[in-house]
Amino acid sequence: MAVRFTILGSGSKGNCSYLEAGETRLLIDAGFSAKQIRSRLATLGRAPEGLTGVLVTHEHMDHIGGLGRLCSQTGTRIYANRLTVEAIQVKFPTARLEFSLFETGSTFQVGEVDVKSFNVPHDAMDPVGFLLRTTAGAIGFLTDLGHSTRLVVERMKEANLLVLESNYDEQMLQQDIDRPPSIKQRIRSRHGHLSNTAAAGVAVEVAWPLLSQIFLGHLSQGCNSPELARKTVEAALTEAGITHIRVRNTSQDIPCETVCLGD
Repeated sequence: MAVRFTILGSGSKGNCSYLEAGETRLLIDAGFSAKQIRSRLATLGRAPEGLTGVLVTHEHMDHIGGLGRLCSQTGTRIYANRLTVEAIQVKFPTARLEFSLFETGSTFQVGEVDVKSFNVPHDAMDPVGFLLRTTAGAIGFLTDLGHSTRLVVERMKEANLLVLESNYDEQMLQQDIDRPPSIKQRIRSRHGHLSNTAAAGVAVEVAWPLLSQIFLGHLSQGCNSPELARKTVEAALTEAGITHIRVRNTSQDIPCETVCLGD
């Protein structure tokens, strides 16, 4: 079965990925406008009308911004836990949306994809990470979390490809004059976001032999740079003697190169 994965965009202003496993076609989050998601899917020769569903990690707008209009237009089913669904309904009160609820920590099937959900520490109602199992390999999602936990490491030990938040550089955040101290504290908190250094630590912790690629996502445009994030994670892996993992950047503005799992 052909399995293809594309990060349509990732950053502080929007996050959305696309997974195609046989006849199953999923979005993971929908943080761009419906128009943008349609445009980015078109670069793959795909359209929202062909989607099987949308998996939602949490209700912040950089993860659900296009959800209301996109799923109202197409009738695409949304997979989320109860508290996230309630928050989505508050944000899109007039949208006609179809939901399938799951309990955080549960495993469920969407077409040909086995979805394992798990709790992550972030300042949302009930945020989750995902491990998506396919016949060609497993993809892990850690896009928003303030710190790593034993559960996070345990779940990601099965991933062949990992999308990992690397939100900010500590020094750049400290020197940033546009963010007030309260916002900086939120970002640095244990329910905020991962710094480059923290992301590097997670990468080392989850680096089992079959993890081949890490995509660094959710980079802050004002307090990080793709090169700095990548070099920080690569340096930590090298220092730990881990040489089999390719570290790759994502972009807010354009889709990443499609990865064909199992090749």
